Amino acid sequence: MFIHHFFFHLQKMSRQSDLNKSFKLAVRSLLTTCPKQEFRNAFPNFSTSEQDSLHRLFIQVITSLHENIEDEFESLCLETQVGAALDTVEQLVEEQGLDPLLSEKTNIMDVKCDISTAKKNEIQYLTGMLERVEEQKRLMQARIELLKRGKQDVSGMMDVVEKLRSGILEYGTCDNGLHNP
Repeated sequence: MFIHHFFFHLQKMSRQSDLNKSFKLAVRSLLTTCPKQEFRNAFPNFSTSEQDSLHRLFIQVITSLHENIEDEFESLCLETQVGAALDTVEQLVEEQGLDPLLSEKTNIMDVKCDISTAKKNEIQYLTGMLERVEEQKRLMQARIELLKRGKQDVSGMMDVVEKLRSGILEYGTCDNGLHNP
């Protein structure tokens, strides 16, 4: 664990150091000194001693610009905590295995298979839901049909009860001698 932490710390320092080196190389390639002969050709109306003085002044200005730009870059990196940001990114890359140089390439067929499996699972889930809804619909229709029949049975029963009632009343009004109201 200690060795892993030590190399991780060195790697973080290395990334920040690489950033600084890359910046310095870029600045130096942009602000290069001009060879003395090219400088003299650029200022042909000046005397040789004036050209030499101008060349030395140019070199001093370029050197000072390099130092100022590099110092400003380092100051800006400290101020904006670039090192901490690089450390965080490096940690996330390591934790999630996102480092393209270290991780194995993903096989397209594996991705295709994973997507296909996910889609099949989704289809099975939706098919199951559809079957449950259809079963609920069938049960509801059966209940509705039972209720309709029950209503018909009730109205039919009402007819029977009404006939019985009228029959009883007619029986009571009949004068057959058994019952005399």
